[in-house]
Amino acid sequence: MEWRRMDVGVLLLFLVHLATALEVPLDLPQPPTITYQSPKDYIVDPRENIIIHCEAKGKPHPSFSWTRNGTHFDVENDPNVDMKPQSGTLVVDISRERVEHYEGVYQCTARNKHGTAVSHNIVVRQSRSPLWSKEKIKPIVVQEGVSLVLPCRPPAGLPPPIIFWMDNNFQKLPQSKRVSQSLNGDLYFSNVRREDTRNDYICYARFPHTQTIQQKQPITVRVLNLDEINDTMAAFYNDTDLFSEAPVDDRRPTFLIPSGSSSSKMVLRGDKLEMECIAEGLPTPHISWTKISGDLPSKRTSFLNYNKTLHIEDVSASDEGDYRCTAKNQFGSVHHTIHVMVKAAPYWIDVPPRNLVLAPGESGRLSCLASGTPKPTITWAMNGISIENSPKDLSRKVEDDIIIFTDVQPGSSAVYQCNISNEYGYVLSNAFVNVLSEPPRVLTPPNKVYQIIKNHQALLDCSSFGSPMPKITWFKDSRSSILQEDPYILHDNGTLEIRVAQAQHNGKYTCVATNSLGIYENHVYLEVKEPTRILKQPEYKEVQRGRSVVFECTVKHDPSLIPTMTWLKDDGELPDDERLIVDSDSLTITDVTEDDAGVYTCIMNTTLDHDSATAKLTVVEATTPAVVYERPDPPTDLELTDQKKRSVQLTWTPGDEHNSPVQKFLIQYEDSLHHRGHWHNLTEVPGTKTTAHLKLSPHVHYTFRVLALNAVGFSNPSRPSRMYKTEPAAPDENPTGVQGFGTEHNNLVISWKPLTNLQSNGPGLHYRVMWRQKKVESEWNTVTVSNNSKFVVSGTPTFVPYEIKVRAVNDHGAGPDPAIAHGYSGEDLPVAAPENVHAVVRNSTLVEVFWDPVPAHLIRGNIKGYKVSYWRKHHYKHNPDHMEQDILVFSGNHTQGMLPGLHPFSLYLFNVRVYNGKGEGPRSVTQQFKTPEGVPGSPTSLIVTNSNLDSLTLEWSPPHDHNGHITGYTLKYQPAVASRQVDIATQGWFIGLMCAIALLILILLIICFIQRNKGGKYPVKEKEDAHTDPEFQPMKDDDCTFVEYSDNEDHKPLKGSRSPSNGTVKRDDSDDSLVDYGEGGDGQFNEDGSFIGQYSGKSASRDTAEGHESSEAPSPIKAMNSLNSFV
Repeated sequence: MEWRRMDVGVLLLFLVHLATALEVPLDLPQPPTITYQSPKDYIVDPRENIIIHCEAKGKPHPSFSWTRNGTHFDVENDPNVDMKPQSGTLVVDISRERVEHYEGVYQCTARNKHGTAVSHNIVVRQSRSPLWSKEKIKPIVVQEGVSLVLPCRPPAGLPPPIIFWMDNNFQKLPQSKRVSQSLNGDLYFSNVRREDTRNDYICYARFPHTQTIQQKQPITVRVLNLDEINDTMAAFYNDTDLFSEAPVDDRRPTFLIPSGSSSSKMVLRGDKLEMECIAEGLPTPHISWTKISGDLPSKRTSFLNYNKTLHIEDVSASDEGDYRCTAKNQFGSVHHTIHVMVKAAPYWIDVPPRNLVLAPGESGRLSCLASGTPKPTITWAMNGISIENSPKDLSRKVEDDIIIFTDVQPGSSAVYQCNISNEYGYVLSNAFVNVLSEPPRVLTPPNKVYQIIKNHQALLDCSSFGSPMPKITWFKDSRSSILQEDPYILHDNGTLEIRVAQAQHNGKYTCVATNSLGIYENHVYLEVKEPTRILKQPEYKEVQRGRSVVFECTVKHDPSLIPTMTWLKDDGELPDDERLIVDSDSLTITDVTEDDAGVYTCIMNTTLDHDSATAKLTVVEATTPAVVYERPDPPTDLELTDQKKRSVQLTWTPGDEHNSPVQKFLIQYEDSLHHRGHWHNLTEVPGTKTTAHLKLSPHVHYTFRVLALNAVGFSNPSRPSRMYKTEPAAPDENPTGVQGFGTEHNNLVISWKPLTNLQSNGPGLHYRVMWRQKKVESEWNTVTVSNNSKFVVSGTPTFVPYEIKVRAVNDHGAGPDPAIAHGYSGEDLPVAAPENVHAVVRNSTLVEVFWDPVPAHLIRGNIKGYKVSYWRKHHYKHNPDHMEQDILVFSGNHTQGMLPGLHPFSLYLFNVRVYNGKGEGPRSVTQQFKTPEGVPGSPTSLIVTNSNLDSLTLEWSPPHDHNGHITGYTLKYQPAVASRQVDIATQGWFIGLMCAIALLILILLIICFIQRNKGGKYPVKEKEDAHTDPEFQPMKDDDCTFVEYSDNEDHKPLKGSRSPSNGTVKRDDSDDSLVDYGEGGDGQFNEDGSFIGQYSGKSASRDTAEGHESSEAPSPIKAMNSLNSFV
């Protein structure tokens, strides 16, 4: 009796330890823990090296060894096998040995001075995709209407192949209720038709592991009626199979498979159950399924293959029983009963045994709770040795599936293995007992600031570790008292909860972790912010086209939060129109058009919360007077009826509509248990109804109210209904937003969006977090997390994919099976540099760099790109010690890139490195390239010295950028007009000259008028003779000669130009003709028959003057000297 009482006391202590088991920080001594291993059934590709994974953590880091087929595997003496450093993973090189040589059962052992952990048995087998045996298949001739089975019989592969039927064009053969493929791959015809005739029925087998496809020889099928069979029977008798010579009539169904009236089938728990019934008959039968001993599980059941296959996912013991398939057509029906037996390989009832950390003198237990059908046997081992053969320990007592530890002492640390097995499989789990004396430490970051909106839940973390397990206490500000009474709730993991945070909860909070070895304090801060609320909502507006309208939206928010006001139109962005003016608390629309009509929403966002309100704008024609509406009165007389666990019926009486029909009623609720004082939208019903059937959530204290909406807006809320309380229940849903990512190279942070109080369905909400490596058939790791929305998995391999599940659990049960999310553990710096780095020079300023990509497993993260560092060592002779360095970044998985803007005739050095989200990898081997010569720069200076009458001296400095070997200089020159600026307007000689020119112009004008009045003749011949004097023509710049120098004030035409031979004269811009003085058009005759036309050149006096000018082109030196004489 005394022993029983002690058991109860010890059990309570055990339960506390079990509920609060923690990860041991890796800087503390601990036995090994297997963190990653290959799956139990490991099928390998014979074309690739075999990699058998075994990773473990511990302090000190464990050493590894292997057994193969139950005996020690000497890895060091096998030249084809390597073990990765700091790891137990084996890499088998199959280039010198066949894969079959390394098939077998492997087991990994990880040990340090504190204990030994073992992996499960890893059965290594190579995948096999054998060829189809060659056979000659005779054509099949059948009578129309009979049934037919085309056998496939694929070769046995590992894993089994996937079967499908196709034709010669690799198109899938059409299947239907009449023609379908069975689970074993055969093709069944319930009855054949003429269109089934073809010579390319081909069965294919795809072996998924090696991605190879094998095909059977094509099968020829000819479907004939009875007359055609009699006509052609002789021709096909020797080389065909002939079926059903008798006439075929309509008939009732019979089963092709399965045979007989009943059969049985065994399936394992958790597997999928597939049963099929294929019947023949004419017309084609319809297949239906029922469960004789109960109902089919609707959520896990599907009907495939045109109802011929019943598929049940995730089989459980409840699926055991008798199932009936029925084939029916208009001529009758047939039944077949399948008896299903559900067996179970061993499985954990809750979670595998968890590591146990005890201080000297403490007690605890390891539980190995599992089940199976038939009932499994349980065996324990310590450090890989059967518990019966292990050293005796008086503090340890084994009771079936539990080991009880009492008054443990230093040196008792060990790893215990629990193996549960039956004829259908086994589960193996390692759990260590670590005896530690460790003062407390708080793992939550110090001085963390929590910002919470008023009336919301606040959760202050205090994650800790110590041995003995620390006791957590919380204080606020002056530490006047321990926070353990309402409104504070202290959770087992140290988290302090304030369900409804108020302003008085602001302040500094101190978390104190205490055990017998010490004390540790950590400070966090809580800031309770005022909620964001829209005080004045925008209201319904009806405005005439062309007018202006203003929507007001006055908001109140916490002054310490930065607000952002956003306006939407019809749930989209506002049009980009200057007529829409957004102010801090309003939206103004000027010159309203029909396109402006719609629903406008103002949204006020802060970093913690938001509020929004909407209003409708109606635009009417200017001739239509604006109609003024009023909002409806609130509904009255709310009543609750038809009360059930998760639903209730609400009825009400509508208020006055005020000439605008009610469009809908909005039903809101208040949860006084979790969120008192806040109203939430629940549902809407049309304005013609006054009753609503409301679906409710468990564990909520509901109060309801109703608002009516018409074209003007919402009414005031009705008076609240009486309170309706729902009972707690297990969660109906799991957290959303589940994701996994790494913050360190050896961790995985699992986060999720926690359930709201409404979604929790009951008290004691916590989360069951499960994870395992993707593409590795490993067991799920599981941990329970309360009052937090993330969990950090330590000791993970770097950047490997994981499968993650988070399940919601409360005091009344667990939520549904969660969906699998995917994530990656943390990145680390790349460990390899790009190889085969080289450059190809494209021109003197552009080079293209090439490199081989770094293998993905050496990048150890998401590749961001490559960085090319390059610098100009020297450019041969000029400034050889000058160094310039640049870096070009090529985002993405590039293998080449251009380096532009280089200096010609220079030597460059460069290297390449890869970078990921964590940082840069090592640099590649530095390479070099030389750029060819380029165009040199201009001389840095040019000076004229020693200027004489017929010569001058030019001096210049070399260019700053040679860009090559300077081989010479090119000198170009041309005459320039030099002048001296003097004020000649006041000179006497200038005034006299201007007077003479004015007098000469006056005389010429008088002569022109006289000639015009006389109408004199202008013989063309004389005009041509006047222009026979040759004169040197101007030459182009590329001739290195110059145009004739002339006075800039006298724009003379060039001499030597001739009129066309037909007697017409083209007019230049400088032509001086009678037309310029108002004479008639081009090329006309006078009354006396004389020709008056355009001509080039000046008056005879000017021609004479021009004839005395020198025709010699002046030299540049003479021109410069003559100009210098004026200076």
